[in-house]
Amino acid sequence: MGIILIVVVFGILGYVVSNKLKSKFRKYSETSLKANLSGKEIAELMLADHGIHNVSVNCGEGQLSDHYNPMNKSVNLSPDVYYGRNAAASAVAAHECGHAVQHAQSYAWLKLRSALVPIQNISGKILNFVLIASLFGGIALLGLPYEAVGIIVVGSFSMLTLFSLVTLPVEFDASNRALAWVKERNIVTPQEYGMSKDALKWAAMTYVVAALASLATLAYYFFIFFGGRD
Repeated sequence: MGIILIVVVFGILGYVVSNKLKSKFRKYSETSLKANLSGKEIAELMLADHGIHNVSVNCGEGQLSDHYNPMNKSVNLSPDVYYGRNAAASAVAAHECGHAVQHAQSYAWLKLRSALVPIQNISGKILNFVLIASLFGGIALLGLPYEAVGIIVVGSFSMLTLFSLVTLPVEFDASNRALAWVKERNIVTPQEYGMSKDALKWAAMTYVVAALASLATLAYYFFIFFGGRD
C-alpha cells in the first residue's frame, strides 16, 4: 500500500504543478514582447552573445517539448516557442540556450548528469526486470536471497534518484542564466521579466516534484527491505 500511496500523492501533486505550468504559459503567451523577437531569434541571439556558433536552433513538435540535445548540439523548440513573440516563448528559448551555454562552458553539474545517463538507463532496466520478476516469482527461481534483491532494488533506484537530484541544479542554473541574459540584454521589460521568471519557476517545480517522488520511493524500498533489520 505504501508504494500506491506514494504514486497517488505525487501523481496528484505532479498533475497540479503541470496544470499550473500550462496555465502560466497560456497566460504569458498572450503578452507580446515589446522587443517583438521570436523564440528562434532570441535563441540565436543568446547563443551568439555567448560565442556559440555550432549549435542549431530547430523547430520541433508538440507542446512544452523544448529541450537541448548535447549529442548533436541543437536547441529544439516547440512551435509555440519557436514562432512565439511573447514572454513565455522568450523564457523557454533562453532557458534551453542556458543548457547550451552550460555545455560550452563545461558546467560541472551538467557533466555529471551526462555521465549518469548510461548508468541511469542500465539501473532502470535492472530495476524493471527485478520488480516484474518478483511479481511472478522469477526471483525465487533464480535463487536470489531476499537481502540480495533488496540490494539490487535499492541500489538501482538510488541511481535513478541521484539522477533526478543532479538534474535540479542543472535546471535552476539554466533558468538563472536565461533570466540574467534577457534582463541584461533588455530583451524583456520589467513586467515581461516577471512573467518569464514566474514561468520558469513553475517549469522547475516539475523537476522538484519528480525528485521528491524519487526520494520518497527510495525511502520506501529501503524501509521494505532493510527497515526491519536489528
